[in-house]
Amino acid sequence: MPAVIRFNTGKFDVTRERPNPVNPIFGESLLLWLKQALEPAHHIDQPEPEDWGWYAHLVWADQRFMLGSSASDEESGKREWVLQVVPQRSLKERLLGRGKVEHDHPLVQYLTGVLSREEAFVGVSVESAA
Repeated sequence: MPAVIRFNTGKFDVTRERPNPVNPIFGESLLLWLKQALEPAHHIDQPEPEDWGWYAHLVWADQRFMLGSSASDEESGKREWVLQVVPQRSLKERLLGRGKVEHDHPLVQYLTGVLSREEAFVGVSVESAA
């Protein structure tokens, strides 16, 4: 179960992103920005394309997470960006309903704080997805 962080911004020039060969969805810019913002304290792998956007992996407190990023079409100079925080859980954890990431998970709170401190990001909010 991922937690989802949403916000709006005109900060990123998505025309400079690598083309997503799977599906033409933007999202790489946010992951590259996060990679720069969090390192050297936290390492994020290079973003890779996926059919729903872009993803990268991060290890937090000895657990591996996938960060998924996608952006909507631009409206009034801003796009809505979605950052999903998805734990990589074992089969046993999934069967027992353990290891889920809710809106109050420390990693979600940390990422929300990082995003909220960026003045160009407006309306940062968090929800737990089903």
